Amino acid sequence: MAEEVLIEPNGKSRGHLTSSLLAVAFLSSFGSSMLYGYNLAVVNSPAQYIKDFFNQTIVRRNGSGVDEETLTLMYSVTVSIFAIGGLVGSLTVGMQVTRFGRKGTLVHSTVLVFIAGGLMGFSRLCGSPEMIIIGRFITGIHSGIALSVVPMYLGEIAPKNLRGFLGLVPSIFICIGVFIAQILGLHEILGKEEHWPLFLSLVVVPTFIQLMLLPWFPESPRYLLMEKRNIHATITALKWYRTKSNIQAEVEEMQEEQRSLSSMDTVSVFQLIRDPSVRWQLITVIVVNAGMQLSGIDAIWFYTNTIFENAGIPAPQIQYTTVGTGAIEVIAGLVGCFTIERVGRRPLMIGGFSFMGLCCAGITFSLMLQTHLPFMRYISVACVVGIIAGFCIGPAGVPFLMTGELFTQSNRPSAYIVGGFLNWISNFTVGFVFPFLQMSAGAFCYLVFCGVCVGVAAYVYFIIPETKNKTFVEISEMFASRNACEIENQPLGTNDQLKLKKMNGYGALVSVDVEKMDRIEK
Repeated sequence: MAEEVLIEPNGKSRGHLTSSLLAVAFLSSFGSSMLYGYNLAVVNSPAQYIKDFFNQTIVRRNGSGVDEETLTLMYSVTVSIFAIGGLVGSLTVGMQVTRFGRKGTLVHSTVLVFIAGGLMGFSRLCGSPEMIIIGRFITGIHSGIALSVVPMYLGEIAPKNLRGFLGLVPSIFICIGVFIAQILGLHEILGKEEHWPLFLSLVVVPTFIQLMLLPWFPESPRYLLMEKRNIHATITALKWYRTKSNIQAEVEEMQEEQRSLSSMDTVSVFQLIRDPSVRWQLITVIVVNAGMQLSGIDAIWFYTNTIFENAGIPAPQIQYTTVGTGAIEVIAGLVGCFTIERVGRRPLMIGGFSFMGLCCAGITFSLMLQTHLPFMRYISVACVVGIIAGFCIGPAGVPFLMTGELFTQSNRPSAYIVGGFLNWISNFTVGFVFPFLQMSAGAFCYLVFCGVCVGVAAYVYFIIPETKNKTFVEISEMFASRNACEIENQPLGTNDQLKLKKMNGYGALVSVDVEKMDRIEK
């Protein structure tokens, strides 16, 4: 049987956006990432109804209610327990993606959403505030898993020239999730008191759609080849996700990465922390993931209505102003997604964080001056919009993309555990502390977020190299000099490359002399 060598004439590969890649990006983001955004904003509109439900339940149980400060504390726990669940979920990512695969982990985790949706949906019927809190905790676990696994999955199935584009698709769906929660939270739709249990439980709908469709798509080819060593499944997956001419180059790249690793066993978090060859990559993951949450964006999302109320926006108009910010989030996310492969990762991160820092400072000054200058209330609203736009254009998605890009296959799951842990612990800190920080520091609380944003922008400018259109091995080599070490094994030489052959209908990898093979073909 004649051999079929799948190599482009110029020896280079440029991936194309196939319908399969786009479908997987949309499905995984729609049923997982979007729920994170939805759950961030869903508690904003019915906040007072949930507090009233808490108070009524306490009165029914104990015969007397509680003061406003205690209700605020209970509501803060309801909001921030989502982040605790996310923290727990993020710590299980490494174990799950190694055992079930990237796609398999997303499919298995859907059961959490159905349990959480049932608890929150029937909480009022059962007269149990605890069901809301537990439901929020479980949805947090799901989001903690999805927030790491979706970008990991998409980063591994994407060709290098589309890794940035597909890597930001989840961040767009996070923004869409926030936007949908804001629209459904309008008084004319589900913003009435009798509808809030349904409002909280709607998370089951996109998850059900994902569960029905995602299992039909292949697993990550890198996972199949480098961890499962299943060459036939790898080739099948690559043919599904790629045009025919790209398969050989993809396999060679994966084999090059495999060759550069001392071990294909998944590295533990403790081993990752102790490894000097990835020290600066790890520091980068810590800075950008913690900075993303400590930038204050969660304070804006969780307490948008309160911020607008303090800014002097009339109460009946606040819900519509909030929906307007949601639309801007989606637009900014789309701008980031469609420009990242042109401008790169660094400009989006530096520009996004810098603009957020400027707007945080602007909120402080506008809130201080609005009692003397009434028009300053509109400046504060514009600054809130600016923070959201600056976040969604880059910092919302690039840190997750970077976490996957900066590490090779064996280090990647533990890197996502570290990034996820810091992301969620920072999320919890902001969600829980912000109401009390706002009460004690007033307008000056936003200066804390300003300092964080400027600091992260400076770190990206001075430390992080551009990773656009680079392979995972090339990115590791870029950090090698800063880490004061070398890549353990050299890449494959031209005389030791792998050729993909068609043998009896099955793909097989064989090591051949390229020059000799070229002479035979001629």
